[in-house]
Amino acid sequence: MADFRYAQFCPLARAAELIGERWTLLVIRELLTGPQRFSDLKRRLEGISSSVLAGRLERLERIGVVVRRELPPPAASSVYALGESGRALFPVVRELVRWGLRFLEAPRPGDHFQAEWLPLALEIFARRGPSPERSFEVETRHEGEPIRVRLEGGAEGTELVDPDGATAPPDLRIKAPPLALLALARGDLDPETALERMECEGDRAALADFPQLFDLSVESPESTR
Repeated sequence: MADFRYAQFCPLARAAELIGERWTLLVIRELLTGPQRFSDLKRRLEGISSSVLAGRLERLERIGVVVRRELPPPAASSVYALGESGRALFPVVRELVRWGLRFLEAPRPGDHFQAEWLPLALEIFARRGPSPERSFEVETRHEGEPIRVRLEGGAEGTELVDPDGATAPPDLRIKAPPLALLALARGDLDPETALERMECEGDRAALADFPQLFDLSVESPESTR
């Protein structure tokens, strides 16, 4: 099938031609979390066919958004990763996620969720301005291996860092389901209730500062009209 083209000399039209196909932005979202094998992408993009996924990857590879790398033995398999043009899409994805949040209500029947999306979501919504000087190590899982993230607040904003590279223990370690953590970050779950539903180790008073490490403020659809 020939690539779709708009008959318009416009950078937005070009961008829509390249990444506007169904599933393409979600493939990019998955690769923003790190290199993935074809089988990993197929598992995480529930509902996509192998032929569609192969087609999207082939096109993204052709235009340089995605690159394929061969893993050394004993893995001896190939993975897909974002190239320079693909990594440049992070600010675009970040703003689309923030815009889409205003339309995200309760999960619909059949909606799929991956715990691997949580670190990307926390990075997107991390406060860019000053945040409380608190540190949290978060562990979550949803049908798979546990995901660990360390969050550090401060004058420069909230940062996600490698928990294994930290030199000091966090103020609080939290184990909780991913949607509960997102509800806490958004302010939909108050800290006192969260303490009853989560496993916490450390300064439990620090949990009151957890939502202040993020900025999930959005305008409602009605306010933009």
